[in-house]
Amino acid sequence: MDICSTSIISLSAKLDKTHPRGVHIGSHTYIAFQTVILTHDMSRAKYYMDTHIGSNCFIGGRSIILPGITVGDGSIVGAGSVVTKDVPPGSIVAGNPARIIRSGISVGAFGILRPVADSTADDDKSVAVN
Repeated sequence: MDICSTSIISLSAKLDKTHPRGVHIGSHTYIAFQTVILTHDMSRAKYYMDTHIGSNCFIGGRSIILPGITVGDGSIVGAGSVVTKDVPPGSIVAGNPARIIRSGISVGAFGILRPVADSTADDDKSVAVN
């Protein structure tokens, strides 16, 4: 398996051992409890496929990532999702099958969503902090 040392994987997550070389997980990615990452599917005759999870991603609990899928950098997979198609970078997907519910997001390490800057705020005002 190709797992970056800065990633966090729950002890109850299941990574496919049929083709362990096919599991790729990027830096600062969090794989939550009971997530399943597959690299083979005997029912569809898909063997030895590479499954990629990008950097700065969050994969919600009890999600299933099917073989051959790529989850792009900075993406979030909602809990309980079944990911059947590639996830573009900077997207939130959820559901069964997982669908894009938001694009163009910005995340930090471990897929923590960054707040959107308030466009109505006056940047010229300074705030005194005591």
